[in-house]
Amino acid sequence: MKRSFVKNLQLLSRRQFDCQFWSNATSRVYVALASAITLYSLSLSLPLSSTSAQLRTLYKPSDLAIGRDVNDVLTDKDIPTGQKGFARDYLIKAQQDERLEIVVNSSNFDTVLSLLDSKGEAIAENDDIAGDNTNSLIFFRVRQSGNYVVRVSSFGGSSGGKFLLRVNRLRVVD
Repeated sequence: MKRSFVKNLQLLSRRQFDCQFWSNATSRVYVALASAITLYSLSLSLPLSSTSAQLRTLYKPSDLAIGRDVNDVLTDKDIPTGQKGFARDYLIKAQQDERLEIVVNSSNFDTVLSLLDSKGEAIAENDDIAGDNTNSLIFFRVRQSGNYVVRVSSFGGSSGGKFLLRVNRLRVVD
């Protein structure tokens, strides 16, 4: 059934719709269908087993090393957010009780920063640091060791542009 679902979407995308679909690290499959008039978006939960390797390869966030700068570009070829914007995802590995600072800066677009847990649920978000500063910043204490997704997206329908992303490990000072 899963393979026929993917095949049907591919056939549909060749006809009258622009179709994009991807899955997150767990078991969600996201589908965006767009015609000249309407955008349809749906989210399905499917088990991602070895038989669904095709679905898993559709969504591969880039690895992000803590303490290293990432210069990247958000475009309209990235993940559609369903709110007139786009998103790009990065995977970080974090240990319990670590304190992280996640910051994204851009002079090209109004950034939104999200941190997702292993289930794909947003556990922290920030739109604007303060006032007229449209860059985004999250401080976060890791409650459980594991993989987390850092999502950079655009606000207000912007297609994006260049940005600088950094995740820093903070030290506790006595």
